[in-house]
Amino acid sequence: MPIESTIVRGNPIAGMPYVPSLGEHPGYARVFREGHLTFGLIAPLEAYPDSPWPTLERHADALSLVDGIDFAAIWLRDVPFYDPSFGDTGQVVEPMVYAGWLAAQTRRIAIGTAGIVSPLRDPLIVAKQAASIDRLSGGRFILGLATGDRPSEFAAFGSDIDNRVERYRDALAVIRAATEGSFPQHHSRHYGVMDGSLDMLPKPVAPSLPIVAIGRAGQDFDWLGANTDGWIWHLSNPKMLASVVAEWRLGSEGRFRPYGYGTMFDLLADPDAPLGFQGGAMRGGRKALVEHWKRQRDEGVNHVALNMKPLRRPFEDAVAELADHVLPVFSQD
Repeated sequence: MPIESTIVRGNPIAGMPYVPSLGEHPGYARVFREGHLTFGLIAPLEAYPDSPWPTLERHADALSLVDGIDFAAIWLRDVPFYDPSFGDTGQVVEPMVYAGWLAAQTRRIAIGTAGIVSPLRDPLIVAKQAASIDRLSGGRFILGLATGDRPSEFAAFGSDIDNRVERYRDALAVIRAATEGSFPQHHSRHYGVMDGSLDMLPKPVAPSLPIVAIGRAGQDFDWLGANTDGWIWHLSNPKMLASVVAEWRLGSEGRFRPYGYGTMFDLLADPDAPLGFQGGAMRGGRKALVEHWKRQRDEGVNHVALNMKPLRRPFEDAVAELADHVLPVFSQD
């Protein structure tokens, strides 16, 4: 019997059976559905408008709250240092460690990274971490990869920021090789060599890890479309969004290419407040938001990841309003 059958497929972790295609991966299918719009939250799950870092005082309670309603995903950022010139630390906690903790604390929601700065990490370690979290979470992990954009971090790691685009491609190929086949043979320019004598376990729940690009990563759409399973960008000009999505999907030849974006977000208490955009953030009342997101769904947006750092009301109140009045509109699609 082949080694793949006896070692890899015969020993699933956490009792999660393997699924035959990426489209049946529980986390990926929850977040990305063609013709549908889903919503996620960017960690930390709290408002901290006047501070560069969150308190994390009630993050376990907030996690339990959002796992029980119709949010599709929690996204974790990779910010190893506090750089005052950028003024934000993400969720503070290391994302892969936090993802493992989240996997044990949740049952429904997908867990994604937005995104791991791949040029600052060894891709084989990332592959091992990602496949392990995917299996331990029951197939709820999505690996988002970014190139990074903070020169101070590259300097601290002794990493060359000028070749990060090339190393992004190289790292992604290493992750694919290590997780998608048994005893792979792969030669990397910037990392190492797999000569076919070693196999990495565990394998992910689907035949391949769900890997999405966070930002353009310096790549063209042809490369991203061929090598990733989706693209999550930043908040863009709503008037140009339809053309961006159309360009992204050009040449997909019938293959679903999910598109999503992340944004700073403030849900105003007045449900009739108009929608506004300022400084890379969106804010407004729920009625305007529903109409806005209906238009974007029709334009091809599949997922919106909300960062509630600028929120000026209790996080729990905003989440409850979204759960009662916004998410049901789109879950009925």
